[in-house]
Amino acid sequence: MIIKDKVKTISSSAIINAGQKQELDVAFYLRRAFKDHEQVFVFNDIKLNHNNETAQIDHLIMHTFGFILIESKSITGELTVNKYQEWSRSYNGKWYGIPSPIKQVELQKDLLKQLLQEHDSVLLDKIFGLETLQKGFGGRQWEQLCAISSNAIINRADAPDELAKKLIKSEFIVDAVTKLMNLSSSKPSPLTFFKAEKRPWFNSGEAARICDFILQRNNSENKVEGEINNKPLENVDVLPSKHDGSDLESTCSNEHTELQLQCKQCHKKDTLEPMWGKFGYFVKCSSCSANTPMKSPCVICASKKTKVNKKKERYTLTCPVCVMSTSLIYTD
Repeated sequence: MIIKDKVKTISSSAIINAGQKQELDVAFYLRRAFKDHEQVFVFNDIKLNHNNETAQIDHLIMHTFGFILIESKSITGELTVNKYQEWSRSYNGKWYGIPSPIKQVELQKDLLKQLLQEHDSVLLDKIFGLETLQKGFGGRQWEQLCAISSNAIINRADAPDELAKKLIKSEFIVDAVTKLMNLSSSKPSPLTFFKAEKRPWFNSGEAARICDFILQRNNSENKVEGEINNKPLENVDVLPSKHDGSDLESTCSNEHTELQLQCKQCHKKDTLEPMWGKFGYFVKCSSCSANTPMKSPCVICASKKTKVNKKKERYTLTCPVCVMSTSLIYTD
């Protein structure tokens, strides 16, 4: 199942275009193989932020038993990895040292793992039959691969065996991913956690929550400043402003607009119930059971530093950038 596809962008840089083509090629192979697969969830080109660190992941595959991160590398010419795991590539007849993409994707893996582990109590169920024990992400499969351009020549004879296995040409990426997942070798069972020969697995509810969490975190980090200014947000409708002044400071210094929440899944507005959870205030839809966060960027300056406040039955969104402007987002 493709959760997020790669979006093609236009650039005047030949290097950027070459890198983008490589990512699109890998995304194409993954889409062809897994678009209808119920146990495989593919994210292309996602950006996650955690503890003031950022991970830009070219391709993330979540499957029943864990995660596979893929770094795409556009290389025309030869690529060599020596026994010390040092990378070199040829370009226009000359050789240059390059950073290890495998080390890069390992750092991305560590950040993703830490981010998920901090929210395991929300994303994962308790262990079957033991309501006091929480499942975690530590025992899952965590793998990294580097997908290299099909027209490159890879010299890996001197590379350590474990590293050499991670260097895959684009057209073979699906074979490598399928082998790592090994989905046919183990059937998920409620007794999985009590059998040493079995791997811990994500059930359908956990998989859905994890996918939604990753997608939301990516979306929250990638909103462009100003792109939603005076436009409807994803989960709210912007009602007419209470002020007619065009000056930004005077407009933002008071409660300037009303935002009417809607369910992110079914888009209904009259089936919402305010709730509080680990991620803050949100509304739960009684129609489809989806959860929608109350927090959203400021509709005036597009700042993401907003905060939801509650006073009795009144919920407001406060923006510290716009001279502490506030917007009414929900009245219970």
